[in-house]
Amino acid sequence: MPVENPSQEQIYTYLKEAKRIAVVGLSNKPDRTSYQIAQLLQDYGYEILPVNPLLAGQEILGEQVYEKLQDIPGHIDIVDIFRRSEFLPEVAHDFLETNATVFWAQLGLESEEAADLLKNAGRDAIIMNRCIKIELAKMPK
Repeated sequence: MPVENPSQEQIYTYLKEAKRIAVVGLSNKPDRTSYQIAQLLQDYGYEILPVNPLLAGQEILGEQVYEKLQDIPGHIDIVDIFRRSEFLPEVAHDFLETNATVFWAQLGLESEEAADLLKNAGRDAIIMNRCIKIELAKMPK
């Protein structure tokens, strides 16, 4: 059964209120979707927080790369995930160890197990199988 996303209006509210977006699985290769979307997020004025254990300590798009979500100081508004669906439960566990608000799995990514983990922990700001770039483009100005 597919995960039920919040209403379109609620998604817009999350995007309007967000300032800091962690990008899990961000690649340092400019031809990758994760890189292009992170760059777009910067263009929209968001602070991006790259998360990639293989590149931890380096910089992507001028921002320090963190090994895991739990290493990021301060509040995280949205966790935008570019990892395959089978890794979403693992990311959900990490998410629960932070003060992050919104769990966002990109287009094509979905996990009932991850959604159940989050809901059972009282975290219900869950978006799956939606592209943040598309949502930003549709959002009323």
